[in-house]
Amino acid sequence: MTDAVNAGGRLDRLPIGRFHYRIIWLIGVGMFFDGFDIYTAGTVLGATLKGGFSTMGQNALFVSATFVGMMAGSFLTGFLGDRYGRRFTYQANLLVFGLASLAAAFAPNMEVLIALRFVIGIGLGAENVVGYSTLTEFVPAQSRGRWLGLMAVFVVTGLPIASLVGWLVIPAFGWRAMFVIGGLGGLLVWYARKSLPESPRWLESVGRDAEAEALLATIEREAEAATGPLPQPAPVPPPAAPVGLGALFAPPLLSRLLVGCLCLVVINTVLYGFVAWLPTFFVKQGLSVAQSSGFALLMGLGAPVGSGIGALTADRWGRKPTIIGASLIAAALAVVYPAVSDPVALTLVGFALTIPIYVLVALLFGIYIPELFPTEVRLRASGLCNTLGRGATVVTPFLVVWLFNAYGVAGVLDLMIGLLVIQSVVVLFFGIESRNRRLETLRDGSAPGADLASASVAGLAHDTLRRP
Repeated sequence: MTDAVNAGGRLDRLPIGRFHYRIIWLIGVGMFFDGFDIYTAGTVLGATLKGGFSTMGQNALFVSATFVGMMAGSFLTGFLGDRYGRRFTYQANLLVFGLASLAAAFAPNMEVLIALRFVIGIGLGAENVVGYSTLTEFVPAQSRGRWLGLMAVFVVTGLPIASLVGWLVIPAFGWRAMFVIGGLGGLLVWYARKSLPESPRWLESVGRDAEAEALLATIEREAEAATGPLPQPAPVPPPAAPVGLGALFAPPLLSRLLVGCLCLVVINTVLYGFVAWLPTFFVKQGLSVAQSSGFALLMGLGAPVGSGIGALTADRWGRKPTIIGASLIAAALAVVYPAVSDPVALTLVGFALTIPIYVLVALLFGIYIPELFPTEVRLRASGLCNTLGRGATVVTPFLVVWLFNAYGVAGVLDLMIGLLVIQSVVVLFFGIESRNRRLETLRDGSAPGADLASASVAGLAHDTLRRP
């Protein structure tokens, strides 16, 4: 017998209960304000441009500063999270972007606002990495896709909410109020999150077994009080060699790292080269700030719909088929979009296009990337993928401005179509399928059958224990 804590096996056999809902809610609300703050850029930049506070070039710098900050935040939180724990990082990033957002509301000119946006970006990049990765380590394998997809719904709901709030608030109170709302929300969640526990998987991975055991015992007592005796956990896998950063650059993790980086480059470019620029595109085409925000709001309603579809289908259809299918559907709709001129039809096609884009957001940001890597390096690997993804989009705003001025919206969408097709091919040939697989077995590329068998045995044991 082994004295290992077996945090993974014990967490994966738990039924979803009050403990999980607390974790999901507190991480999810923080992720919502992360999304709200990111998508605030679309409404704010349309207003600053219309009011003469900024130019198109400065707007591009603002967006680029966001991504440079997010690159730094993604990279730093990966190392801090694996070294000092998930709890430390998910508190620190909220404090950074909450305080910087409040400061941005008082920026005297666009140059100061761009500098503050860099600082905000550090917090935003960190939140995106640590939020999804932390939840990955708590949720059972059989429902991991659904709950991580739900987390993406929290995030992308920030898009229509930011558009709605901008539509209501900016004409009455100005664009500065948007930063006040985001900053205060982030600080309130920072205070509420003080009750969140550390990840038992991480505690075990760094040798803090006593703390992991105490936390798991508390979680198990709460679960047993609600549902009765728990099934036996899946057997502890044989001890594995310690996983260091160097393992990311050798098989089997190297191919996963490359797939993760490519996918996040594509989805970041699609999001922030098209979706986030919609209000600015509409303003440049002669619409008022209120009209542009209204159109963007209607199209943005596809964001929670798409993420919800991703959450519901990831565990049923699998990660790879969903990613490939959504990529190809989005590419097909992107071909149609520039040919539509009627405002009503344009909004409907835009809404339809937004749905598969946000299926990809749920799958790539929320589910697939964090699953690909072992606990010891999960945040560093996810951080590296996010760093490359954000880094590639630092140049996207300038490319978008050039493409839009030279070729209109069609030129911007041609870029998106090419990237989506490339992503489909890469995931098809080089991606792994992680559906219903324990994180501990994914680390070495072992076959999924063992995961399913373990789940079946655990479920049978649970049924037997609960029979009268």
